[in-house]
This record gives sequence, C-alpha cells and structure tokens, in this order.
Amino acid sequence: MFAVFTAARKATLAAVALVSLTILTACEMPSTSGGPTIAPGDPVPVALLVPRGSATPGDAVLAQSLENAARMAVSDLGNVTVDLRVYDTAGNAATAAAVASQAVNDGARIILGPVYAEAANAVGNAVKGAGVNVLAFSNNPTIAGGNVFILGPTFDNTANRLAAFAASQGKGNIVAVHGTDLAGSLGRNAIQGAAGRTSASLAGSVPYELSQQGVIAAVPQVRDTVANSGADSIFLTSTTAGALPLFTQLLPEAGLSPSEVQYIGLTRWDIPPQTLELPGVQGGWFALPDPVKSNQFRTRYQSAYGGNPHPIGGLAYDGIAAIGALVGAGQSNALTGAALTQSAGFQGVGGIFRLRADGSNERGLAVATIQNKQVVVIDPAPSSFSGAGF
Repeated sequence: MFAVFTAARKATLAAVALVSLTILTACEMPSTSGGPTIAPGDPVPVALLVPRGSATPGDAVLAQSLENAARMAVSDLGNVTVDLRVYDTAGNAATAAAVASQAVNDGARIILGPVYAEAANAVGNAVKGAGVNVLAFSNNPTIAGGNVFILGPTFDNTANRLAAFAASQGKGNIVAVHGTDLAGSLGRNAIQGAAGRTSASLAGSVPYELSQQGVIAAVPQVRDTVANSGADSIFLTSTTAGALPLFTQLLPEAGLSPSEVQYIGLTRWDIPPQTLELPGVQGGWFALPDPVKSNQFRTRYQSAYGGNPHPIGGLAYDGIAAIGALVGAGQSNALTGAALTQSAGFQGVGGIFRLRADGSNERGLAVATIQNKQVVVIDPAPSSFSGAGF
C-alpha cells in the first residue's frame, strides 16, 4: 500500500469516507410515504446512535463529537423540544440493530445514526417494521433507500458539482482516474454519471491498483488517454491519505502540466492542512461545504466544548436541525419520508442540504482551488436549491 503516506494517513484517518468494504443491500425499494406520526407540541423522542465502546481507534472521539453536536443543535431549536436519547453501538452492526430496536421500544420516533454503512443497513432492517426512519451518518449510497437516508456527503453530489463547474469553465472533457477498490469504483461511477447529467463528457477512465507500483503503472496510461482523447481535465478519486500525493507528483513529470490540464479531486484536498504544501495540488479544483458556515460551526463548537469537532461531527447537528425544522411546522406527519424529502431542504453546518427519495442527499457545495498553498473559493456554495443547478 502507500507506506510513504503513513504520516498523512494517520492525520486524516478520521476524515476518510465512511464507505463499507462490501456493497450492501438497501432494506427495501425507495419510498417517501412511510414514517410514524407525532403529537405536535409534545417533546419528540430522538435516538442518537454513536460508536462509543468500539475498539476502532478514534471512534470514542467521534462518538463524543456527534453527541456534542447533536446537543448543540437541540439547544438551538427554540420552541421545538427534542428528547435526545443516546445509544452506544460499539461500532458493531449487530449491537447497532439491537439498540435501535430498544430505542423504538423506548419510544423513539426517528433514529439519528449510526456511522458505518453495515450498521446503518442493519438498523434500517431492524426498525422498518415499526415504520421508523433512519438518518445515518454514512455516505455509502448502496445502503440508502426505504427507511434509510444517508447524511454523509456523496460522491455523486460532489461529482455533479465539479463536472458542471468544469464544463462551465471550458474544462469539461474529462479523464477519470480511479482506484480498483469499492470507493474508487463508486467514484468512477459518480464521475461517469455526472458527465451524463451535465454538459461535461467522459473522454476515458484509467483504473489503478492500490499500491505505489499500481500508481506508477497508471501514469503513462493516463498520459496516453489524455493525449489520444484531447481531454482537458483529469478527475482523480484518490484521497490525500492515499494516492493523491504520488499522482500529483508523477503526472506533471509525465508531461501533464497542471497549467494545461486541469486537475480535479473528488475528495477534499485541504485535509490535512499539510497537503496544501504539495506542488502538484496547486491550481487543482475540489468541492467543500460552505466555508463561512463551516467556520461558524467550528468556532461555536470550540467555545462550547474546548476543541475542534470531528470532521463528520456536524452531521449530527444537521440531522437534529432537519428534525427540528420539520417538527416546528406543527404537523403530525413531520417525520415521514414525504416530509423528510421536501424539496426546499434544510440549513446545516456546512450550508444547504436536502434528502432525496432514493435515500441519498444533495448538498450545496463550494468549488475551491489551491493558490500559494492557500484554499481559495472560486465558486461559492449556493444559498438555496432554487436555481442552484441541482
């Protein structure tokens, strides 16, 4: 694997996409009608499932951050009262399913969490008979659908945003470079789909094995594919903790200068901050949540809890914010699938987002580049979904 990236890998482990190693089956076909009724004006019992008790390094910190963010959101709801009840999953699918069933027996009308895809799938199956919806922190679209909605940022959403922007800048003839693992395959599919949904086009795709030798072997294939197709952009699925540093070093050395061929990243290029020092990422494009709103949340969290939130901790705030907005309308059907997927969406810690009928989500993202080792927003995040290109 990428032994030379060990330091970066450790620094960014918490921010790696939470995609399961196996493709899971969503618990049923997408539906937007199901869900429990609530008594308007009464406290709404919400179960928060966190990976506390897990043996995986970092899960204890993640669990606390999710709980902290959820409690912050509850305190911001004004006249809506949420009865937040926290359940520990130990990062285990069977445990998650068991505590989810317990939560429903305890009166929970909606479940927020868990984190990992396998656990979220198990929870969805465990509570679907009770008609309870699940807002999971996963970003794995293979588990979305039925009563399971994912809150994590998806490859499809990011690819759509970047492909549309690239096309608008005359850089829409794209070569996708992707790993052969599940995340890489999903990333490739997202780029291919984005090309079909926007005015961008996919000139070709180049896979690579997850090793230094695999990256080295892929570089001449990328060069030849760009030359033969006339592509003007290279869309990389690799992460800063994986192959990205090596690709951004070797591709320019192979004659693919970033000044002539636009480099685009499906993942965040600003995490960890030392990535910004790499020569090869200068001028590259990537997407990120609204930086102004993200910084506001981070500042508030630091003030309340004395440290930074986990990179995905804000998803718990988003979930509570959505629940609160719906319950605040005073309708008994506030937590049904139809209500959760209302088209206007919600305001979260990173900007606007909305849930889709297929269980996935759309987020309003900014497009950024790296200039002089600094992140610079070149296309701001939209403030609403009307006219936002979604």
